Amino acid sequence: MSRQNISYVRSEMLPQREPPVSQVGAIGWMRENLFGGVLNSVLTVLSLAAILFLVYEIGPWLMRSVWNADSLTECREILLGQSGACWGVINDRWSQLLFGFYPSGSIEGEHDLRWRPVVALILMFVALWPILFPSAPRKALWFSAVFPFIAFFLLWGGSIWNPLVVAAGFVIGYVALRTTASMGVLIATGATIIAPILWWLFLAGPVDDALTSALPIGIEAVETQKFGGFMLSIIIGVTGIALSLPLGILLALGRQSSMPLLKYVSVGFIEFVRGVPLITLLFTASLLLNYFLPPGTNFDLILRVIIMVTLFAAAYMAEVIRGGLAALPRGQYEAADALGLDYWKAQRLIIMPQALKISIPGIVSTFIGLFKDTTLVVFIGLLDPIGLASAIRANSDWQGIYWELFIFIGAIFWVFCFGMSRYSMYLERRLKTDHR
Repeated sequence: MSRQNISYVRSEMLPQREPPVSQVGAIGWMRENLFGGVLNSVLTVLSLAAILFLVYEIGPWLMRSVWNADSLTECREILLGQSGACWGVINDRWSQLLFGFYPSGSIEGEHDLRWRPVVALILMFVALWPILFPSAPRKALWFSAVFPFIAFFLLWGGSIWNPLVVAAGFVIGYVALRTTASMGVLIATGATIIAPILWWLFLAGPVDDALTSALPIGIEAVETQKFGGFMLSIIIGVTGIALSLPLGILLALGRQSSMPLLKYVSVGFIEFVRGVPLITLLFTASLLLNYFLPPGTNFDLILRVIIMVTLFAAAYMAEVIRGGLAALPRGQYEAADALGLDYWKAQRLIIMPQALKISIPGIVSTFIGLFKDTTLVVFIGLLDPIGLASAIRANSDWQGIYWELFIFIGAIFWVFCFGMSRYSMYLERRLKTDHR
């Protein structure tokens, strides 16, 4: 008996069916992300239990919030003995937490100058716009270049010639670079660094004094001791971030250099700074640095802190960027040589863009750590938000209050750090060229 194979071919297409409900929508997302296995299900249940516990414990405390009170005693009277949040301390001292003791007009004969840091903050975002977003016009970078001098003049005040004389040092460095460009890389680099330093050390002061005497143009000066709060943290953090990245790049290149002196100096600096706590460097800036300066030298404390914070962050930044350089395949260096590019052109056009792209997560993590480390300046007498919180709690009106102050301070720091983290993710997506 013979076996017959009968094949069946469908002559019409079946109608499209909707995907299963368990695979799409909210149910599908929950099944994939929250209940995708026994372990995930257990962790999800434990997380929900922890959230519900926190809501149960903290919810009533937040619901019974007092915003209008002049002291902790008044808060407790309003709450009638119940547990509740006394946000009246934020309502009463928010300007102090933001500006420190910057002149606010509260003292007789004192002018309200808090508009100056507000304008400086707005201009800072304008200056960052062409740096962070490629859609901005490139001509706006000129404003980014001059913004540090504008911000210094707005915040510290005094003679307008002081920031202009400092800016002239960079112009002198650029002129020295153009003049010695044909004499070799080493000579041109040395002239670009030495010329501004000589100007700032020996000529900037007399020129500033002469111009100020001839044309006394300026605004009311503000002492460094009056700086504080988040304004101080932003000044130190943003300046340290802006300066540590280029310095870290130079240190990373110096560590990989074939010139023994440059390599050993870079390695020694990186290893020494990374082996010393930041608080030690801050104490050095506060107490010991004046011993190495000429007698009578007035070196601003915030400037000393910025220098130490920048050097500390640059050492860590150098290692992050060195990791990005080490991750590049050898073929990229060979390709640069095959194109006939010199060292600096190869670094600028081929090597460094790829290394920085690889290093973005580490760079932003260093930036976030640097911004949070600005709270350490409280140990050298500068009143950052943490220091001001202690000063506020020492006042008899608010003695005994804790959570409200630190929740507010933590929330502001979280906004800045979360913003940097999200921009890092945006930058990674924009620079992503592979399709993996």
